Amino acid sequence: MSDEHKLIDVFVALRRKLARAVSRIVPPPEIEDIVQETYVRVCQFEQAGNIRHPRSFLYRTARNLALDHIKRSESRTTIGLPDDEDEHGESDVSQVGLDVCDQLAAKQEFEIFCEAVQQLPLQCRRVFVMRKVYGYSQKEIARALDIGESTVEKHIAYGIKRCSSFIAARTEPSAVTHLPLERGKQ
Repeated sequence: MSDEHKLIDVFVALRRKLARAVSRIVPPPEIEDIVQETYVRVCQFEQAGNIRHPRSFLYRTARNLALDHIKRSESRTTIGLPDDEDEHGESDVSQVGLDVCDQLAAKQEFEIFCEAVQQLPLQCRRVFVMRKVYGYSQKEIARALDIGESTVEKHIAYGIKRCSSFIAARTEPSAVTHLPLERGKQ
């Protein structure tokens, strides 16, 4: 078994414990995203053979991602406060409801995307994540993975095709619901 597979096996065994550890840092809606991001990082890590303590590595990675998430959310909250209130200091309740729905939909879409990426073959997944998640150029990916640029291009195209098919199979066109503008009126 390769070192990368050992690291992924350790991740699978620790998944719930990682979620519990992350739950001490981030709010409940964010826990699964952090655990998923930990998995993505594990899949990308090229030097798995150099990790002496995989459990510690996974906990540290999850903790650092959670702390980074908190820093980013604090920054967004500080920047976003003035726009969240009207001139009388009251927040728009209808907008808050829409934001929650948008966040839930985005989380569900992200989970389906992560599941689609997990289904890709290993080398294809590495290339795809480096390009689509981290924004590396094809040349940088080719150099990092010691493969040809045309191979990188083929992996990206294959990854897009497979992920698109997977996502299309998992999502249904949602029915449009009409919400009344005012109570009692439609």
